[in-house]
Amino acid sequence: MGQELTGKIAIITGGASGIGRATVEVFAAAGARIVIADVNDDAGQELAKQIGTNAIYQHTDVSKADQVQAVVDAAVAKFGGLNIMFNNAGISGGRHPFFLDDDLENFHSVIGVNLYGVMIGSQRAGRHMAKHGGGVILNNASIAGIMAGQALMSYRASKAAVIHLTKSLAIDLARHNIRVNCLAPGHIRTPIRVMTEIAGDKAAQLEKHLAPLWDENKPLKRDGVPEDAAYAALFLASDRAAQITGAILPVDGGISAGDSVNHLEKILSAQEEFLANEGTNS
Repeated sequence: MGQELTGKIAIITGGASGIGRATVEVFAAAGARIVIADVNDDAGQELAKQIGTNAIYQHTDVSKADQVQAVVDAAVAKFGGLNIMFNNAGISGGRHPFFLDDDLENFHSVIGVNLYGVMIGSQRAGRHMAKHGGGVILNNASIAGIMAGQALMSYRASKAAVIHLTKSLAIDLARHNIRVNCLAPGHIRTPIRVMTEIAGDKAAQLEKHLAPLWDENKPLKRDGVPEDAAYAALFLASDRAAQITGAILPVDGGISAGDSVNHLEKILSAQEEFLANEGTNS
C-alpha cells in the first residue's frame, strides 16, 4: 500500500470494531496518525497499542458534544492538527420486524449517535479545518438510507438523514476547502449486522444461518468485509479524490442497484425460526 496519508491526522469514531477498526488499520498502513474514538475502551486501547506511536485512543460518546470536542482537541494536542474526520460510529436500535409493533424506545439513542453524532462531529472538526486550510469529512451511512425497506425505521431514517446532511455540508463547507463525502455500506460482516440482542456463540450461529439470505440479492456473490469499506474511505480521504465532494459511495456488491421487496422479510422470518428452534433445544 502506498503512503497516501503520510502527514495526515485522522479521527475515526467507532474505531474499535467493524468498519471503524478496519479503517484505523488501513489508514495507519497508509501513513496517517489516528485518534481512535469509541466507547469500547478495552478494544480501543488494544487497537491503539497494536498500531503503536501513530495512534491514541480516546473514550468518546459521539452523542455528547463535549466529548466530540474533546477528541478533536486531543488530535490537535497529540499530533498537531486534524485533516480527516471519519464519522463512522453507529448503532442499529431495537429489533422490530414490523413498524406497528415498534415501541420507538430507541429512537432518541439511534438519532443521537447516528445523526447528531455525525452533525456535531462534522461541525467541531470543520471548525478546526476551516482555520487551518481545509480537510476531509467522511460520514458512514448505509444502503438502508438509500433504499426503502421494512423494519428498523429509526435506523433507516437516521441514515437517510446522514446522506442528505452530507450533500448539504459539502455545499456549505466547500468555501473552506473542506470536502464532505459519504459511504453507504451494505451487507458488511460487522457486529451491527445481526439484528438481535443475543451474543456469543449463539450470535455466530445465527449469522451463519442467515448468511445465504443476506447475500441472496447481491449481484456480486462475494461476502462484504469491513476492509471493503475501509479502502473506499481511504480513497475518499486521499488527495486522489481532490475533486470529489457531496458524493454517496455504495459499498454493497450492487444491492442498491435494485433490491428484492421480500428480501428482508425472508431474513426476519429465518431469524425468528432460528431463535424459536434454539428455545426448544435449550
